[in-house]
Amino acid sequence: MFFNQPIASWQDWSKVYQSIPAFAPLAAHILQKENLPAAPLEHLSPGTNAVFRAGDVVLKIFAPPESGFNNSPCEASMGDDLQTELFAIKRANRLGIHAPRLIAEGIVDDKYRFAYMAMEFIEGEEFTPKNMSEKEKFAFGQKLRAITDKMNTPCEPFNGVDVLHDKTRWERWDKFSEHFREERAAWIEAHDFGEFVFVHGDLNGDNILIAPNGELTVIDFADAVLAPIAYEHALVAAALNFDPALMRGYFGEEPVESLARRCFEGTLIHDFGGDIAAERIAPPEEIGCLEELRRKIYHKIGGALSWPFAS
Repeated sequence: MFFNQPIASWQDWSKVYQSIPAFAPLAAHILQKENLPAAPLEHLSPGTNAVFRAGDVVLKIFAPPESGFNNSPCEASMGDDLQTELFAIKRANRLGIHAPRLIAEGIVDDKYRFAYMAMEFIEGEEFTPKNMSEKEKFAFGQKLRAITDKMNTPCEPFNGVDVLHDKTRWERWDKFSEHFREERAAWIEAHDFGEFVFVHGDLNGDNILIAPNGELTVIDFADAVLAPIAYEHALVAAALNFDPALMRGYFGEEPVESLARRCFEGTLIHDFGGDIAAERIAPPEEIGCLEELRRKIYHKIGGALSWPFAS
């Protein structure tokens, strides 16, 4: 037995998924199984699954079925999360998008059934604009847009996620009024979203690495889905914190009206949309209806894009 901690709920998993002592024996077994060099584990930025660095390798060990998280391996499948990441990384590499190279993947039947991936470790700093000049921010925005333009293209279905109608993805809107939630549900049913494309789904600072030479690496594709492009752009705008130079770099000279409309649409359908609205737009008590959300997003976008910046 390589893993000995009890996992009977999401709370149990949350207590151990960042624990090096808990996962060290299992990680050592995986490295040996895949003929990879033994190395001590180091912490990486936490997510939903257990992620550690082991020398030049990143090990990602997925939450088992007992955690209650709906991404876990079963007899017929290695889990939605794993299947999504495998598809997304291979697609990114094929398209020339800089992402970690997949080294190995598989399942270990231990006390629990653990799916895992081994990927190359890529040196780089997580994106943060704190110490960047305005021109560096602008250049970053341009580089990120070049990546997403390659990535946000049509592709075959790769998981079963329904971004529009899966009610389990609506929970982050529970903090908003019943009237707002009803209006949102009706709007989604009536709206024509157009073409669906591949989206990363979580392009925040933790998932974008900047190498010393300035090259960007995209990591952690667990939230990738097929969705309207507005889904990606709404989260990117929020992740850029509506910073004028970053926004100008990423969105260029796009008119405020069209960009605000797209971010409004993307926020309403995003898995993290309720959090985006509450944390980056305005408190829920200040957003009583869709029109109030639309106006506030327009104000945010307008404030960013009206800022004078010479690239």
